[in-house]
Amino acid sequence: MDFPLPDQGILARRDLILAGLTAAVGADRIIADEDGRRAYETDALTAYKCMPLAVALPRTTDEVAAVLRYCNANGVKVVARGAGTSLCGGALPAEDSIVVAVSKMNRVLDLDFANRTARVEAGITNLAISAAAAPEGFFYAPDPSSQLACTLAGNLAMNSGGAHCLKYGVTTNNVLGVRMVMMDGEIVDFGGPQLDAEGYDFLALIVGSEGQFGIITEATVRILKASEGARPMMLGFDSAAKAGMCVARIIGAGIIPVAIEFMDRPAIKVCEAYAKAGYPLDVEALLIVEVEGSEEEIAERLAQIAEIARPLNPSSVAVADGEEQAARIWKGRKAAFGAIGRLSDYLCMDGTIPLSALGQVLEDITTICQSHGLKVANIFHAGDGNLHPLIMYDANDREAAHKAELAGAEILKLCVSVGGCLTGEHGVGVEKRDLMHVQFSDTDLGLQMRIKTVFDPQWLLNASKVFPLDVRALAEQPDPNAAHAA
Repeated sequence: MDFPLPDQGILARRDLILAGLTAAVGADRIIADEDGRRAYETDALTAYKCMPLAVALPRTTDEVAAVLRYCNANGVKVVARGAGTSLCGGALPAEDSIVVAVSKMNRVLDLDFANRTARVEAGITNLAISAAAAPEGFFYAPDPSSQLACTLAGNLAMNSGGAHCLKYGVTTNNVLGVRMVMMDGEIVDFGGPQLDAEGYDFLALIVGSEGQFGIITEATVRILKASEGARPMMLGFDSAAKAGMCVARIIGAGIIPVAIEFMDRPAIKVCEAYAKAGYPLDVEALLIVEVEGSEEEIAERLAQIAEIARPLNPSSVAVADGEEQAARIWKGRKAAFGAIGRLSDYLCMDGTIPLSALGQVLEDITTICQSHGLKVANIFHAGDGNLHPLIMYDANDREAAHKAELAGAEILKLCVSVGGCLTGEHGVGVEKRDLMHVQFSDTDLGLQMRIKTVFDPQWLLNASKVFPLDVRALAEQPDPNAAHAA
């Protein structure tokens, strides 16, 4: 992975920059010592590390604006950061950049149960939103596996999903408005508490923009009334292809469960050892299918799903026998990445595919990894075709790390070749930056980068992410259709 050389002029002015930032927001908001900065040198994608110039820890939107205003005037790059749980290098700093971490901006500002909205600061953790709404029987639907730690800021940046996004949608489907600080320090509100804001739909542009346009400090999100009940069932199969066909047939029958999650044999074994959830250990693939409603509705829907699976000869069919086992089933799934980490270092990929291609793609993923002498475990959101192959390797072996990167790139190219895309919820960051050519033409990339330039003319926000370094010049080229339109 290539990274631009740091701006030596910025590095030479470090003391002056620190003094300027301190004057803007106060010494207690700036981390300048080496030990303090080291905590921000990477994110959950630990293959890459870089110590930032400094770290700012604002507590208010005005303080974020002051930091950006100073950096914009002095040409200093900025990387926004929530909790650092990014899996694509999205929060990776550069040596000549300032990290602006919003983790201290974590308050619930308003709960409006009548209109089913919550206004919160962007540094709040995902799970804390549901915890705040729970006393009145409400919850926030998007639920990434890292929801205990990840912030709404990161969820907004990457348009995160989670197990229950099959029914309730991903982050963009659950956000009504944001307050964002532009690079020049201007504070702008997009959307609001109403269901349909007037004007252009900037939220669709901003959510998932990976910190390229500004820093979000507040958001108004939907909160939903919790269902009467929910229960997962487990369906084991002797092949991944059959599990994939089962997913397609469930969706094809017009049934939209709350979640459909997939694990293959390596993942099942590790997660069962951790969670003691009762996962079958003699199957090649496991589906966790959860439905919700009244007891009668749950029983009827699970029976329908079991009947759909029956022609595929599932090796095991088991319904959670109560809330305790249901919790263990989800505990195992939510902790899957950590459980695999007990065995091996791994590179977690993130791509999407059409459900019809699931069986063949899983076979091809295994073949790709075996060709590089690597093992792989597959754990993903099967209902919407969002794959998360975990490529296992030794992080201390540079050759093995390189092979893991090569295998990951081949897997993502495979996803695109069957009609899918490079990312479902983890984002592009640095991990997939150089693969953007695979999915997008130069014309596509040029248009995207010109939009970036409108928001951030100097390209100071999260620089060297998302867009391949060799096409940066396309951002400066005129629109080839502009003259014709005129």
